[in-house]
Amino acid sequence: MTTIESKKVEIRKPAAELHAFLQDMGNFQQLLPEGRISEWQSDGKSCSFKVQGAATIGLALDGGEAPTLVRMKATERSPFPFTLDVHLQEANGTTTAWQVFNADLNPFIKMMVEKPLKNLFDHIADRMAAIHG
Repeated sequence: MTTIESKKVEIRKPAAELHAFLQDMGNFQQLLPEGRISEWQSDGKSCSFKVQGAATIGLALDGGEAPTLVRMKATERSPFPFTLDVHLQEANGTTTAWQVFNADLNPFIKMMVEKPLKNLFDHIADRMAAIHG
C-alpha cells in the first residue's frame, strides 16, 4: 500500500464549516492548481478533471465522519483505485487540515506518481488555507 500525506495547515475556521465546503465536490475545483487542470466536471457528489501531462482523475464522496473526516474514492475515470481522506482536527476555533492518500500501486507507477501527487496534495492544503484562512 502506498500512503502519501500532505502537509498540515492551520485554518481559522471551525471544522464543521470546512467539512460542509468539502461535501460539495463542485468546490474542489477551487483547491486545484490553476492552469494545470482541464476538462473539469462535477455533479456535486463527484468530480473529474485532467491533470496537465497526466491522467484524468475521478473522485467521488465516500462517507467519512462529520466534521472530522471527508473520505473520497477514485471513480472508474481514474487510472488506478485509491482513497483520499481529508482530516479536520479542530482546537480553540482553529482547524488543522491535511490529506492522506492510499493506493495499491506497483513500484513503477509509485515511482512515477509519488512526487507529483505529494506536490498536488500540498497545493490543495495551501489552497484550503488561502480560501478559508
